[in-house]
Amino acid sequence: MGGCDDLHPLPMLPSWVLGAAAGIISLHLIQKLLFPYFWADLRYLLKVLMYGLRVELYQLQGRVVAVLDKFVKLAEKQPHKPFLIYKGKVHSYRDVDRRSNRVAQDFLQDGALKKGDTVALLMGNEPDFIHVWFGLAKLGCVVAFLNFNVRSRSLLHCVSSCEPKILVVGADLLGTLEEILPNLQKDIRIWIMTKDSNFPNVHTLLDKIEDASEDPVPANQCSTNNLKSPVLYIFTSGTTGLPKAAVVSHMQVLKGAAGLWAFGATAEDIIYITLPLYHSAASLLGIGGCIELGATFVLKQKFSASQFWGDCKTYNVTVIQYIGELCRYLCSQPVKEGEKNHKVRLAVGNGLRSDVWREFLDRFGGVKICEFYGATEGNICFMSHTGKIGSVGRTHFFYKVTINLHYTFFFFPFDLIKYDFQKDEPIRNKHGWCEKVKKGEAGLLISKVNAKNPFFGYAGNMRYAEKKLLCEVFKKGDLYFNTGDLMVQDHENFLYFWDRIGDTFRWKGENVATTEVSDVIVMLDFIQEANVYGVTVPDHEGKAGMASLILKQNTSFDLEQMYKQVVTYLPSYACPLFLRVQEEMEMTGTFKQQKFQLVDEGFNPSTVTDPLYFLDNSRKAYVLLTKEVHEVILSGKMKF
Repeated sequence: MGGCDDLHPLPMLPSWVLGAAAGIISLHLIQKLLFPYFWADLRYLLKVLMYGLRVELYQLQGRVVAVLDKFVKLAEKQPHKPFLIYKGKVHSYRDVDRRSNRVAQDFLQDGALKKGDTVALLMGNEPDFIHVWFGLAKLGCVVAFLNFNVRSRSLLHCVSSCEPKILVVGADLLGTLEEILPNLQKDIRIWIMTKDSNFPNVHTLLDKIEDASEDPVPANQCSTNNLKSPVLYIFTSGTTGLPKAAVVSHMQVLKGAAGLWAFGATAEDIIYITLPLYHSAASLLGIGGCIELGATFVLKQKFSASQFWGDCKTYNVTVIQYIGELCRYLCSQPVKEGEKNHKVRLAVGNGLRSDVWREFLDRFGGVKICEFYGATEGNICFMSHTGKIGSVGRTHFFYKVTINLHYTFFFFPFDLIKYDFQKDEPIRNKHGWCEKVKKGEAGLLISKVNAKNPFFGYAGNMRYAEKKLLCEVFKKGDLYFNTGDLMVQDHENFLYFWDRIGDTFRWKGENVATTEVSDVIVMLDFIQEANVYGVTVPDHEGKAGMASLILKQNTSFDLEQMYKQVVTYLPSYACPLFLRVQEEMEMTGTFKQQKFQLVDEGFNPSTVTDPLYFLDNSRKAYVLLTKEVHEVILSGKMKF
């Protein structure tokens, strides 16, 4: 019978083991306390370094592997895997590859295009957008994505600025084509995605695709030996004037395509794309990202808040794309049972407000929000790999080391500089140099331009590119890209978007150029002057358009004509939501229109004595903005 005598004391551990364990625990606690994001930063660094080094290795070997090359390889490697799902129909990698071959063969046989030519694409979200895009890319053409919301004069400007040989128009946009056809350049050949045409001298494409060969075109048609050569033109309103065609290189497409992978998406994911394909987020990050992963995406013709989660469940979606407005629309939907019963694990996008971010997580469950910052034409991008609410990214020790080593594949040299809001320009000291802001202060985000981090500019007019550059910022000869965005960096080095500067504001996920809107308004014979700016609307992302107007002498304000003018010549997101009629226009000391006081005064009829009007979409008219209407708007019950 055993007893206490059978028990043996545990051997004592050597003192150095106990000391080492205590040291490790102490180091872990210090790291958690002083460097809480160390491991997240390191993991992200290693991941993007690996991707960038792979691209560099290809180039050293004399190989340039573009995203389209990766797609063709995947079509050979996994031909039967779903690539695209649209309205329930599955299009495999092989299906898309072969149909895009048909497009390429058709244009090759036509003989009007050669490698390097530009083709403008005016199509909505549909599979043939991708087939035509890929088919033209296989011919080595630069494809210009036209925003289908843009109309009339602005659309004609877009087409002419990218100087296309051919314009391809979707079947659902023939009305838009009809508007611009009389004024379209005669040397541009037009193809429409139908089997027959009622337009003179307009070619049909759909019938010819069905008869074309599925064989690949010669590989030398699309091969490239330079990642800096242009492959796309994507239009952006930029900071002033009409939309501009941002030049997108093969390198920029590769960087955009790596975004989903960098955030942790895999080949097993199913990505839901509801954003318009003419937008770089959908085309580069979404479709390009899907190719980089070898994954599947579900394409929606048009975003629908009421159908969103149903689609996610139907198609087993695991990754969604968003802009800030999209998430707000989802949170504004009536609450339903089982809203957290979905498989979505990642949400990748930009422009998400902190309060909507929190509400989205509380309501729809454990989705990892992957916020990023970037501009189509820009040479800078931030990715919030830590998931810090409200932040668009973070700099850290590793970030600075890679910049000093001149590695800029995913790490970009930037600064935040002081900005004069009244003069609408960067502040320069007595020596003529710009000055950096302190932590916690808002500053203009600028990114260094050099051989490793180039700015490719815009098609059609070098002056547009020159306006986006700042020279001799900190020393003689330096050059920086002006993002037009104000940022704040906190003491933990997290970056937060603060506001836009100058003559641009953002509404419904789109940049609105105030000069474009005012140019359309002053075309009316009773308008003397129009001052357009953005105003904050409670519980809405971005800023809504508002126009302060001066009427010509001895004229009256024709609200009906005003409505017809803006809806005819402007995309819906650019139509001013509010109007203010003034006796005289406030000017700055440099004779520029004064906007700051107007922005501060907003659209409150209780404090603004001038007549105010509101764009009532339900009545398709501008109506008097009364205190009652103002209260409805503030309550969030009014839909825009």
